[in-house]
Amino acid sequence: MNLFQLNQSQPLVPYIRESDYAVRSAYYLPSRKLLDYLLIYIRKGQLQVVADGVDYRFSEGEFCLLQPGTTHDLRSPGDNETPFVHMDIFFHPEREKSFPTKPGQLDLSSYQHLMQPRLNDLEGMNIPVKLQLKSPHLYADLLLKMIDSWLSPDPLRMLEAQVLGSQLIHAIILDHSSATRGDAPGQHRLDWVDSYLSLHLAESISIETMAKRAHLSPSRFREVFRRRFGFPPHQYLISLRLQYAQELLKTTSNTMAEIAEYCGFADVFHFSKTFKQQMGCTPGTFRDSIGKPL
Repeated sequence: MNLFQLNQSQPLVPYIRESDYAVRSAYYLPSRKLLDYLLIYIRKGQLQVVADGVDYRFSEGEFCLLQPGTTHDLRSPGDNETPFVHMDIFFHPEREKSFPTKPGQLDLSSYQHLMQPRLNDLEGMNIPVKLQLKSPHLYADLLLKMIDSWLSPDPLRMLEAQVLGSQLIHAIILDHSSATRGDAPGQHRLDWVDSYLSLHLAESISIETMAKRAHLSPSRFREVFRRRFGFPPHQYLISLRLQYAQELLKTTSNTMAEIAEYCGFADVFHFSKTFKQQMGCTPGTFRDSIGKPL
C-alpha cells in the first residue's frame, strides 16, 4: 500500500496530542513503545536514542522521529533542551482516547486499535530515525512556532498549531519519500480542477502550471486530463469560460468588454468569435433571446 491508497481510508489529518519545549537537566527515560509519532528537536545539548535495538546519537540542530510501535529509550548526559511533539499523522475517529505511553509500557496489545499506521510500512517511504533534512532551520522554526501556539489557551492559536503541524509533516514526507503518489491511471485525482479553473478563469492558465500542480509532466497531464474529463484541457477551459459568460449575460448588465475580461478572453472580438463558434450565435443575440422563445 502506498500513501495515496492509505489516504483514501485514513486521511492525512495531523493531531497534536502533547507538545512542550522540554528544558531539562540530565535524564533517562526507560524503554517504552509508542502508539503515535514522536518528533524531537535537539535544540541544546545531546540526546542518545536506542530505537529497536539501534543506538543513535544526536547533537544540536538535529531531529529525531520515532514511529508508532517503536521500542525506544531516551538519555541525555547533561543539560538539554529538546522540544518535542507527540502526534497522530493519520485520522482516527478515537484519536482522543490515545495517549503518549509511559516509561516501561511495552505491551500495547490492548491498544492496538489506537495504533497509528507507520509511514515506513508504506511503499516508497524510508524515513530514518535521524531525519535527513534539506532545510533544518525551516523544521525548527515550524516546530517552535507550533509548540508556542499549542501551549496557548486561545482556540485560534491551537488551530494554528494544527496547521503548523500539518506543514511539518508535509515537509518530512517530501524530504524522505521516493514515491508518495501512485502512477496507475485511476490514482491521479483531479478533483481540484473545476474549482481551480473557476477561480482563475480571468487569468492565463498554462498546461505547465496545471501539470505542476498535479505533479505530472505536461504530456502525462494532458493524457490523464482527457481520460478524466473527456476533453483536452484547453477545450475544457473554453467550455467553462463560455458557461460563465452565459451566466453573466443572463443575470447581469455587464458590457461585452467586461464579460470578456471576467471570463479570460483576450478581447471582445475573441470572446464573440469563440462564443459564436461554440453556441451558434453572438453574445448579443444570446442576451437578447433571454426570456424569448428561440
